[in-house]
Amino acid sequence: MNTDANVLQQRVEQALATGVYGPLVEAVPYASMLGMEVEQHGEEILFSLPTNRDLIGNPVLPAIHGGVIAGFMEHAAVIHLMIFMKSAAFPKIIDFSIDYLRAGLHRDTFATCQVWRQGRRVGNVAITAWQTRSSEPIATARAHFKLD
Repeated sequence: MNTDANVLQQRVEQALATGVYGPLVEAVPYASMLGMEVEQHGEEILFSLPTNRDLIGNPVLPAIHGGVIAGFMEHAAVIHLMIFMKSAAFPKIIDFSIDYLRAGLHRDTFATCQVWRQGRRVGNVAITAWQTRSSEPIATARAHFKLD
């Protein structure tokens, strides 16, 4: 294992042991750029995308750009899978399918993930994003990853 992989493995282990996910998020450049935050609530991991004017795609509503929502959800799935597998290996995206259900208005956005299947080579993750209530999602997605 090379030095970068060792550092990343330490960040995964530290996050699992302490519940502090900031250093792990910082290791994922796009997630870090978005300002993604991660918290653990019991068995559930909650991803959040704090309000940021730089992420607005439609200034009339104002609403978050759809690509930002998709990127947030994809990166939530990547980090969730790394935590779920207790692995420093970055899953590689095979397929990502998103359904936009409501406008993602200019406010904090949240996401949770569920691993449907994780084998030796492939992992399948479902992602739900919402803003005011988890029962009113703004988007749902399915992602398939190649695992190393």
